[in-house]
Amino acid sequence: MSAALRYLLRRLGWALIVIIGVGTVAFVMARKLPGDPTRMVLGPQARPADVKRAREIYGLDASVWTQYAKFWSRLIHIHGDADRPDDHVTCANPIGPLHIDLGFSHRYRKPVVELIAKKAPRTFELAIAALLLQALIGLGAGITAAYRRGSWWDQLSIGATLIGVSAPTFVLGLTLQYVLAHRLGWLPLDGYGTTTSEQLRSLVLPALTLGLFGAALYARLSRDELAQTLSEDYIRTARAKGASPARVLVVHGLRNALVPITTLLVLDLGTLIGGAIVTEKLFRWPGMGAMAVDAMVNRDGPVIFGTVLFSALAIVVASILVDVLTVALDPRLRRPERSAT
Repeated sequence: MSAALRYLLRRLGWALIVIIGVGTVAFVMARKLPGDPTRMVLGPQARPADVKRAREIYGLDASVWTQYAKFWSRLIHIHGDADRPDDHVTCANPIGPLHIDLGFSHRYRKPVVELIAKKAPRTFELAIAALLLQALIGLGAGITAAYRRGSWWDQLSIGATLIGVSAPTFVLGLTLQYVLAHRLGWLPLDGYGTTTSEQLRSLVLPALTLGLFGAALYARLSRDELAQTLSEDYIRTARAKGASPARVLVVHGLRNALVPITTLLVLDLGTLIGGAIVTEKLFRWPGMGAMAVDAMVNRDGPVIFGTVLFSALAIVVASILVDVLTVALDPRLRRPERSAT
């Protein structure tokens, strides 16, 4: 077995441990939250007999550890020929007989897998749109500031990044809502829309809110990394050999500054997919973050657990992609001793 394969298997092993650890904490906390989810489903005037029956149906009459063991045994399982159809009403089967089961939502009266499958694509839309804006605005401003170090543009970009990093996302979102939606009427205030055109217009404000907040970080990071790279000896050598300013900036400078920027981009994508809770709630965007907040308010344990597990998986996958991309971008990291660590 090669050293690279051993390293990848180790990373996958640690990823599995992280997911199990996060899932365990989320499961216990979801079950130990104050309040009875069956009371929230049936209402405060429900008869004790109906509450008892509902607890039996949802499996809440068993101990926490019994529910925990049952959940992990059902999370990924094989559909057997002798199984009853009722045994798999809360499952999704992405690959033949392989089933995924995240339980049944007390509030929505639907399988959690079905809810996540509906909400996740909308969170993906928002995450990718926000990341593109972060990269375009942040990297563009940072590269320009590094190229014109000491100029008015450099000073302006530094000041703007400080404001952008310091401003909470909900303040930025409310400002954009007031100016672009309320005062100018260019975009919808919130919601998702019913047609493709409405959905694209509804995407602009939440994506811009997350994009401007993240762009400040990328502008500062790319400016500092590129400015440091442009001061290296090999950059001066390239200039002395007659390389054009554009070639020095892109080929010699930006290429070597891409590793930390790419790392942050991929990790941010995992975090955004995990759920931009504040932004989704502010703009009533029907994604994973908004659903997670509603689940916590309504003590919907299966949905809480499902969304937390999905978020942990997104971040873990992103961290593995970071390792792969870092090695691909920087040949110096492909040495045998790097793979063995």
